[in-house]
Amino acid sequence: MTAFLDALTRVPPLLAAHVVLSACALLLGIAISVPLGIWSARNPTVARVSLGFASLVQTIPSLALLALFYPVLLSLSALVGGGIPALGFLPSLIALTLYALLPILRNAVAGLDGIDPAVLQAADAVGMTPGQKLRLVEAPLVAPVLVAGIRTAAVWTIGAATLSTTVGQPSLGDMIFAGLQTQNWALVLAGCVSAAGLALAVDALIGAIERGIATRRRWLWMASTALLAIGTLAATAPLWAHAGKGRTVVVGAKNFSEQYILARLIGDRLERAGYAVEYRDGLGSAVVLGAVAGGDIDVYVDYAGTIWTNAMKRTDVPDRPAMVAAIGAWTKRTSGVRLVGALGFENAYAFAMHSDDARRRGISNLDDLARASPGLKLGSDLEFLERPEWAAVSRAYPLRFAAATPYSPTFMYRALESRAVDVISAFSSDGRIAADRLTVLSDPRHAIPGYDGILLVAPKRAADAKFVAALQPLVGRIPVEAMRTANYQVDRDTDKQTPEAAAKWLAGKVGL
Repeated sequence: MTAFLDALTRVPPLLAAHVVLSACALLLGIAISVPLGIWSARNPTVARVSLGFASLVQTIPSLALLALFYPVLLSLSALVGGGIPALGFLPSLIALTLYALLPILRNAVAGLDGIDPAVLQAADAVGMTPGQKLRLVEAPLVAPVLVAGIRTAAVWTIGAATLSTTVGQPSLGDMIFAGLQTQNWALVLAGCVSAAGLALAVDALIGAIERGIATRRRWLWMASTALLAIGTLAATAPLWAHAGKGRTVVVGAKNFSEQYILARLIGDRLERAGYAVEYRDGLGSAVVLGAVAGGDIDVYVDYAGTIWTNAMKRTDVPDRPAMVAAIGAWTKRTSGVRLVGALGFENAYAFAMHSDDARRRGISNLDDLARASPGLKLGSDLEFLERPEWAAVSRAYPLRFAAATPYSPTFMYRALESRAVDVISAFSSDGRIAADRLTVLSDPRHAIPGYDGILLVAPKRAADAKFVAALQPLVGRIPVEAMRTANYQVDRDTDKQTPEAAAKWLAGKVGL
């Protein structure tokens, strides 16, 4: 219960961001759908096109719709010379607005089509203009149906807004995604309860507005509208206090425990240097480098092998210092991103098995694994099977697994523990390797590149001497043993620590 109450203390700023995003998307959806609905009710061709488009949007999974706007906005920004954010509020707003269109549009068209023709003929007979007929006859009759559509759209929008975390927009989804990755179920529950409570409260208030209009009880819909406005203002209050603060920097993180810990370690140093800090957690590998290059985040930790194979498309495997130096030169030349330095530890992809299983099967390296692979099941993280590293390993070793199943990193280890899979694509700095007594298989053909943790800073911060000076002490300071211990503090099942607590422990351990 204490953990749940502690988790609730993180709700107010995320709730505020969630409400602002949802409200803006809903209002924009209404602004588009209502006039389009009126036009559609008067023109069957427009109705077919608009309703068909809105229905098509609903067939796209919301997570995919959010992600699709990243490359679109990135290309658009490059086309106009920059200035269009590809991550955060804008792509989230566009995606959620599109999701809100269908119920409002469909109800508007259905409501207008359902008006008794005799009523409209009577309006014409008394000499009403089209504008008077719309305002005095059609609008009052269609309002209850239209508000019902807005009510449905509001609930959908609030629910889908939790997914905006994946494109760097703060929301209640931050707690849900972080909790899932770190197995902090109190955090997941607090995020879900808050999002559900918000959706139910908004649904109830818009429902009251709908009933007030339908039953012509003016006081009911006016009071409900006032409560909705007051509630929105109250929920967004944490943003007002934050609005006056200057020098806010954004620390980015991917979607696993080590990234959350390092982000807090970086954020703590920047706060001590006088910066206000925000976090963008849960970013995918495909978008985070673009986010720092575009200035959507100011700093984050990536891994040398990830940039080497995915961004630079390199297939050779030089030694680790040469690779880090080449990456620094490449990021500076192509995007202005500054490589502050390597942190001192490596988090490489590594194939791992239960030690007793590896001994029993006589497997100690990837050559042994290739020979045994037709009888084994592979578990990987969600990205690995689509990454160049997997292609490189497959070229070097004839791996032919009986099955290959992707999991989130947390559940990948669970799958190995439960023997649902025989081997996993583990991470070399993961504390669960030692704790679960796993055997890491060697790579005699050196197919997997080095994965030094490296600190990358956005172009706009590259010349900020105070900013860089706050980060410089991290370079070369974190040994892999300390990183493994910190990771395990978050990932273990008992006496679990938060990423913030693990970051403080890590700072003390390495003398920062």
